[in-house]
Amino acid sequence: MNGIIERYEHLEEVIREYNPSAELSRLREAFEYACGAHSKQLRNDGSPFISHPLAAAEIVAEMGLDVDSVIAALLHDCIEDTGATHADIAKLFGSDVADIVEGVTKLTRVTYTSKEEEQMENLRKMLMAMARDIRVILIKIADRLHNMRTLEYQSTTKQSVKALETMEIYAPIAHRLGMQKIKWELEDLSILYLDPIGYKEIEDGLAERRLKNESFLNSIQARVAARLSENGIESAVYGRIKHIYSIYRKMYSQNKELSEVMDLYAFRVIVDDVADCYNVLGHIHEIFHPIPGRFKDYISTPKPNMYRSLHTTVIGGDGVPFEVQIRTWDMHHIAEYGVAAHWKYKQGITGKVSDEEKFAWIRRLLESQQDSDAQDFFQALKIDMFADEVFVFTPRGDVINLPAGATPIDFAYSIHSAIGNRMTGAIVNGRIVPYSHILQNGDIVEVLTGGASKGPSRDWLGIVKSPEARNKIRQWFKKERREENVTHGRIAFEAELKRANFQMQDVTREDVLPRVLKKLAFPSLDDMFAAIGYGGLTSQKAVNRIREDIRQATRAKEKDEREAHTPERAPAPKRRSVRGVTVEGIDNCLVKFARCCTPVPGDPVVGFITRGYGVSVHRDDCVNYIKSSEKPSEAGRWVRVSWENSTDDNYQTALSITASDRTGLVVDIASVLNAMKIRMLSFAAKDLDRGRVTVSVTMEVRDREALVSAITRLMSIAGVRDIRRAG
Repeated sequence: MNGIIERYEHLEEVIREYNPSAELSRLREAFEYACGAHSKQLRNDGSPFISHPLAAAEIVAEMGLDVDSVIAALLHDCIEDTGATHADIAKLFGSDVADIVEGVTKLTRVTYTSKEEEQMENLRKMLMAMARDIRVILIKIADRLHNMRTLEYQSTTKQSVKALETMEIYAPIAHRLGMQKIKWELEDLSILYLDPIGYKEIEDGLAERRLKNESFLNSIQARVAARLSENGIESAVYGRIKHIYSIYRKMYSQNKELSEVMDLYAFRVIVDDVADCYNVLGHIHEIFHPIPGRFKDYISTPKPNMYRSLHTTVIGGDGVPFEVQIRTWDMHHIAEYGVAAHWKYKQGITGKVSDEEKFAWIRRLLESQQDSDAQDFFQALKIDMFADEVFVFTPRGDVINLPAGATPIDFAYSIHSAIGNRMTGAIVNGRIVPYSHILQNGDIVEVLTGGASKGPSRDWLGIVKSPEARNKIRQWFKKERREENVTHGRIAFEAELKRANFQMQDVTREDVLPRVLKKLAFPSLDDMFAAIGYGGLTSQKAVNRIREDIRQATRAKEKDEREAHTPERAPAPKRRSVRGVTVEGIDNCLVKFARCCTPVPGDPVVGFITRGYGVSVHRDDCVNYIKSSEKPSEAGRWVRVSWENSTDDNYQTALSITASDRTGLVVDIASVLNAMKIRMLSFAAKDLDRGRVTVSVTMEVRDREALVSAITRLMSIAGVRDIRRAG
């Protein structure tokens, strides 16, 4: 317990540094209360449980938050894990603290690995908590950061689940709140458990190059510091290697080795005022050769998360490119801790959201996603959290920020729904441009509208980049074009069914239709067609969700028909299995699995007697089996085979994934499979037309259930359109 007391005393010292008048007696009472409440609990590493809330409180104090926030961090597990209640905490420490603790508790009870619809609702809860009191999320992020730092003591399954959840939810939220320092650490800790081999490869590679890297960093740092000192500019200059996940994304998205990643280095120059920022920029460009198009001024046009800095990329004397970030000390503090920097006690801010516009993005995201399904909501969240921004101007000079790649349609809907719905054209920098024109930083955009407009076009859904615009277009079609939506939706659905080798009657059968409607959560087919028609659901997604239900029902029907016309046979004698497969009528024969369809336990299978190579096992829906069984010369060589009830083997199978081409797609696919502990044997990507790519993966799974689980997880990846098995 002595170590715990020392850590608590250090916590008090940290708070005194940024808030000398802090009421530390309340903090001491909260610490003693938490110690008592958790006195009989231990963490997985055997340490007293109080060490966790104390560590979370230390992280909150490093952010510079008010004493109520630090107290709430100390107590954040009390309602969840002890007999304490909201009323108890409110009585002792005030209603503000009790409300924050209860808010963190509600988020703790959320399980992000549950069903998609639950996950969407949980994300909405988190965003609502941010809108009410941002301190709830700041403490939750501190809680998650310490849990990730100690994740080594959890089971491998929990490590994967927590790491994936952190990468997909907590790191993006930290980014959106401007908390770059914490975001980087969360990403690095996540990839450590999602892809330990890739992490170790980068870590070892950086260790091998440590002396070379240090030499380069020191030489550039000394050169810049000397130049600024000569010109009377007081500054702090330091360099660093980019964090591991940043390097990981660059390596895997561009298929490079570590030695081929050029821009490993980043430098920061911190000065006293804004004028010096621009002076430093001039000196940097005199010393080193700037790369055209790589300068960004986030001081005059800050990011939505309040980040401000000058960014430029230059090339050193030895041809190595590196980034330089130039900012003031205030900007630096905001860059490190983001929104938390605005909740410091010494600035007199209470913790409640007083500046509504500062968090307007939360409200907009919640409002625009009210009718979207879980996958679209999750994708929209990622776009809003992660996407680079483009800053454009209205004719009056107002700044509008949009996702990179946005078009005039996105701009129009960001102004108002009515502007977008009545849009007839756009003028950018004085020139008329097409709807698909990609906006660039600094563009002046004017939207042309007219009473003769018939409303948005369905083609716009494939052009717009922002989730806000896409959902407003869908809402217009949902409200204005019900009958047209049903017609368009039916045509699209039937076309997708045909591509999947099904017919409409396969869906409308009495034994199938109720299951299909329940799976898709629609009261009738017309309602589903309408949703597809206005863009609330894609035909591809609808068919993918019900594909297995239709197949199972079709197989059951065909089996019943066969049994009705087949005389009963005496049961075949039990045979010994080979590689988990029993062959009827043949004992202990050579068995191999067909590469054309890669069957796994749980698949309905048949066997083909080869010439000299034993029995080849195929899925019963394999194209080769269907063609061969129709040939009289080969029909007699097909035999019945069956799987053993249980086997410890893993079986090779292959998937073909069709997706929209984007940066990070391959990394996301590999991360999902790695998180599920699925061994990949081969991995290849191939460009198709119209911005599509196909990714072929050969892997090992235990059975069909594990394969279906993997396919379900892969389908949730942003941009994935279809997944098909070989054969």
